[in-house]
Amino acid sequence: MTSRLPVFPLGTVLFPGLVLPLHIFEERYRDLVKHLLSRPDGDPREFGVVAIQQGWETLPTAPPPGQSPTDPPRLGPVPVHPLPPPPAAAPASPGDVALHEVGCTAELRQVTELPDGRYDIVTVGRRRFRVVSIDKTSEPYLMAEVEWLPEPPGQEELADLLAPRVLAVFRQYLTLIRADEQELTEQLPEDPTVLSHLVAATAALSLEDRQRLLATPDTAGRLRAELRMLTREAALLRQVRAVPVPLRELAVPASPN
Repeated sequence: MTSRLPVFPLGTVLFPGLVLPLHIFEERYRDLVKHLLSRPDGDPREFGVVAIQQGWETLPTAPPPGQSPTDPPRLGPVPVHPLPPPPAAAPASPGDVALHEVGCTAELRQVTELPDGRYDIVTVGRRRFRVVSIDKTSEPYLMAEVEWLPEPPGQEELADLLAPRVLAVFRQYLTLIRADEQELTEQLPEDPTVLSHLVAATAALSLEDRQRLLATPDTAGRLRAELRMLTREAALLRQVRAVPVPLRELAVPASPN
């Protein structure tokens, strides 16, 4: 069984439970926000975020002071920790982009309407889905038929075994890229699924690596892949700490696609 969902192509990967602020100024996405706000109380106010595979429809706005657009999201004080730099829609045709197959819904949590009709919104990732088909004509924005990807049962024990190992390696990794170890590590979750999503969104991985993690069917598989990735990245960081170039340039591909 499929569901129909508005889709917002972005140059980022959203994970369940993660915060995604957005600055909306393009007319069709203003229409999307208005549509979501017009829904009756109790109806889900969510849209699909799907990473762009080829072509660009969105670019990040200016990041917070001291942070590069290619830096990984920062941990924050809210329960869903990373807050990436807010992307903003830029004029382009929906047909100009090719999208990845797996995305995540963004639930509208906070809306600020600006005097000129733009919006600043805060969303939280909710549930994963696979795109079945795309409708480019019925609405100003993309609509998609999607099938939901719930967490499959049967791997809980393996996930429980993997989570402490991933948490330990992730803490070592954070000491290599962050100055205040205590501030970061005390916020890390122990729940295997929440941890797997947090690591995927926070580590300085390429969009392709993040997309593969989002598409991984279960928590145990995601944690296993993250253990390999974190071990690889930590080893690389230890080797290049004396190299006088920003670490983000070594961890993130130069091309945004």
